[in-house]
Amino acid sequence: MNRGIESNAARASSSFDLSFSAGPDTVGDIVDDEGRVVGLAVAQRLCQRFPTRSTYLLERHVRAGEETSSRNSEVIHSGLYYPPESLKTSLCLRGRDLIYERCEKYNIPFKQTGKLVVAAQDQRSYIEGLHAKSLKLKWPRHSPPSAQSDPVLPTTLLSRREIEELEPDLSQNIVAALWSPKTGIVDSHSLMESLEKDIQESEGGELVYATEVVRVDRYQKTRSAEGVSDIDANEDGWIVQATSGGDTYAILARHLINASGLASVVVLNSLLPKEERIPMYYARGSYASYHGPGVSQVSHLIYPCPQTGPNAHAFESLGTHLTLDLQGKIRFGPDIEWIDPPEAELKGDEADADFWTKKLIPDGSRLPDIHRAVTSYLPGVTLEGLQPDYVGIRPKLIPPGGGFQDFVIRTDYPSIDAQRNHSNAMISLLGIESPGLTSSLAIAEMVVEDVLGSRIGNDE
Repeated sequence: MNRGIESNAARASSSFDLSFSAGPDTVGDIVDDEGRVVGLAVAQRLCQRFPTRSTYLLERHVRAGEETSSRNSEVIHSGLYYPPESLKTSLCLRGRDLIYERCEKYNIPFKQTGKLVVAAQDQRSYIEGLHAKSLKLKWPRHSPPSAQSDPVLPTTLLSRREIEELEPDLSQNIVAALWSPKTGIVDSHSLMESLEKDIQESEGGELVYATEVVRVDRYQKTRSAEGVSDIDANEDGWIVQATSGGDTYAILARHLINASGLASVVVLNSLLPKEERIPMYYARGSYASYHGPGVSQVSHLIYPCPQTGPNAHAFESLGTHLTLDLQGKIRFGPDIEWIDPPEAELKGDEADADFWTKKLIPDGSRLPDIHRAVTSYLPGVTLEGLQPDYVGIRPKLIPPGGGFQDFVIRTDYPSIDAQRNHSNAMISLLGIESPGLTSSLAIAEMVVEDVLGSRIGNDE
């Protein structure tokens, strides 16, 4: 990707200084901002649930998944790591099963590889804690009753002898491991293409690519705006201004899904008083491909124990792990590197417009750190065999050392009347980092069935 994340945040924040005066060019029941995997999943679910309502998915790139969705490990996570009552756990568990079901139904390439979380002697208690937690987890909301006689997250503690039989390339310092058979990998591009196809073939869905949202305003029915019909004027909503090919137009959205990834917080903050605005943090993650010795017998995903903070859930990342792609090629990553956009970038200064582009260019500077992390559990891996592969940016709601942060699904309203009636909501999806890909279909299910469904009512 040429421009990468290029400041979606910066250009949006500068555009938010404009004021809305003209009427909308079109009216939509639901507008979904951004065509990454979560936005696509929500739009697909909306088209399925409300087939006669107009659903527009706006995406600034010429195709879907050009940002965070195309720059991750493509792992279907099993739901191991997070607090039992968190959204990350419940949505990962539910999303895992929904992805496997969709892959089988639509012939999307995937493989249920299984995963080992490996531990040195001083880390044994951590994986024992994960195992104990997995035994107690309950099936998440919307899970079919037929599945609930089985454990939702099967895991097995492995001895040193069992580890050697399963993955003989692992270090002798690895004395225990947790086996998670429900972990897998998926072709994320094929997954997104299947969601696109559903939207395109639906009655009310429309994919609007090469179109960037630059401003969102509350619209209240008491407000007079040129171009708004009497029928539309009787309903509150959201004016979404967007640009495409040098032209600017506006949509009156009765409901708005703010799923714009790295810019979701920017969109929300533009509507909030200064004292209520949410700070943003960004972590750069580098991946390295590997062609060399020390991994000839590897056949599963291998994860180290994460470096935890004050409690077992207070980790910044899952560690620099080994993943396989569907062709069996090995990559390591991501590592974590906190980055601070220059102040000018956050204000939309075009002089710094290439900040994100540069941060998405892989380079060799991270390879020694990746090698050091990997050889703690795979000692035969050589530095010479590592090559920079790609880089992703993870949106964070907490700073370094801030502890655990759950997904945030927030609802805002255009007016007091709308809030009182729980209608015409803007739903913001914030901090949707890992396990965002795994959780995507479950996030869509929650947004459409649990949050929006009661507000829109049954489709007619």
